[in-house]
Amino acid sequence: MSYSLLPLGAPLLLLAAATLGFARPGRRPPLVAVFAEAAALGALLVVLGSLALLLLRGAGTSGLIGLAGIGLSVRLDAVSVTMLLLVAFVGWIVVRYARTYLDGEARQGYFTGWLCAALASVLLLVQAGNLVQLVGAWIATAAALHRLLLFYLERAAARRAARKKRLFSTVGAGALILAAVLVWASFGTTDIAAINALARSGDASWAALAAAALLALAAVLKSAQFPTHGWLTEVMEAPTPVSALLHAGVINAGGFLLIRFADLMLAAPGVLAVLAIVGGFTALFGALVMLTQPAVKTSLAWSTVAQMGFMVLQCGLALFPLALLHIVAHSLYKAHAFLASGGAVEQVASIRRPGPVAVPDGPAVGRAFLIALAIYAAIGTVFGLVFGFDHKSPQALALGTILIFGVAYLLAQGLADAAPRELTRRTALYASAAAIGYFALHSAAEWLTTGILPATPAPGRLEWTLMALAVLTFGLVAVAQALFPLWATHPAATGLRVHLSNGLYVNATIDRLLGGWSVSKAP
Repeated sequence: MSYSLLPLGAPLLLLAAATLGFARPGRRPPLVAVFAEAAALGALLVVLGSLALLLLRGAGTSGLIGLAGIGLSVRLDAVSVTMLLLVAFVGWIVVRYARTYLDGEARQGYFTGWLCAALASVLLLVQAGNLVQLVGAWIATAAALHRLLLFYLERAAARRAARKKRLFSTVGAGALILAAVLVWASFGTTDIAAINALARSGDASWAALAAAALLALAAVLKSAQFPTHGWLTEVMEAPTPVSALLHAGVINAGGFLLIRFADLMLAAPGVLAVLAIVGGFTALFGALVMLTQPAVKTSLAWSTVAQMGFMVLQCGLALFPLALLHIVAHSLYKAHAFLASGGAVEQVASIRRPGPVAVPDGPAVGRAFLIALAIYAAIGTVFGLVFGFDHKSPQALALGTILIFGVAYLLAQGLADAAPRELTRRTALYASAAAIGYFALHSAAEWLTTGILPATPAPGRLEWTLMALAVLTFGLVAVAQALFPLWATHPAATGLRVHLSNGLYVNATIDRLLGGWSVSKAP
């Protein structure tokens, strides 16, 4: 065995903890919670050792433990190590949290076992060096998540969400299996590094293009893209640790799949265009619905739908390093948000004070957007002159413009007539920090993945059209959000808010098209 197989130790530790949990599934099982937490910490230490190994020996694929391309192998590079660190760290936090959160539950050992099994499956997925391991870990992750969603089996809503998730997972797994077969038939190997190298160097066959389309389908279904997003907003019936676990490489596994096969996806620009359209629409749809949700966890779930849409949009624009950065940033923020959601209402209520509300008018909103764009342009120019970051692709600049629209929304609050000067200064500072952070973090992500992920190609006519459409629609939505207090009392706005709060009834329509969801029997 070579040292390059070290990352396999992380899922093995968690599988051992899962076995103990399955053996003692009841209330407060002796040593199960303690051993699970120790295994999660040990997995994190193993991953840190893998990072050291990458720094010392460089990227590469370990030897296969198996025969004829079937077995375990490790792809050790910047992408896999980044995901390993993310999953191991968030997983350790979730296991620690669940130890207290589930204390005294009738099936505490059962939950701990499947929690560790899910984390082990994700760790095997993100380090997979061959297609067979990747597909197997993908299916195992879905199976473990299904069991966690059914922890409160007596809840009808939980059973309905689990059945819907299993349906989409089954379709996605079928697409991934067929894609793997086509990739193997087209390139003659199951090694992922070799597949990307061959896709980068030669013309793609019809089988490779079909595989890219199937990979995109699997990613869309995994990451709850419109109109298959309904299960994600319904899984709030599961324990809170499950909601946080989703952000440890589970819900964002679709983005990881597209990033891992980035060279193959670049060979199918039409598929990338569809991903950009689906992701962009999902991001806008989720963001609008999120604003109308009264419950904290439901609002966070819709936020995740929107963020996953933005991640798919990034992949569709071939901004794979930025998509990887987005996965890390969003996962850390959202996992913390779910785990802290229990005290969020009390904290907000305790700091709420009566007083005037700064409502921006039309001119204030206009000034805010112009100032935000000016800050973005100025900082981008400075970065280009001082640090030589003049190679930014048009796709990256367009995405930065979309991001700065969100900052402009905050800036508009500071420019309102009733806003205190301190709020104005603070929002201007936030706008500048956001622009600096975008250029700095994007450049760092590109540097870390140089030679691992392909460069973003020059956009064609279709890409330019999609970018213009994305900037225009996101800008209009941001302006509408900033001006919402001015027309919120209009009868039309009140009706629209009701429809948006129900997700425009898309999920209900899907339920009807699928023939309804009887939950009289456990799935």
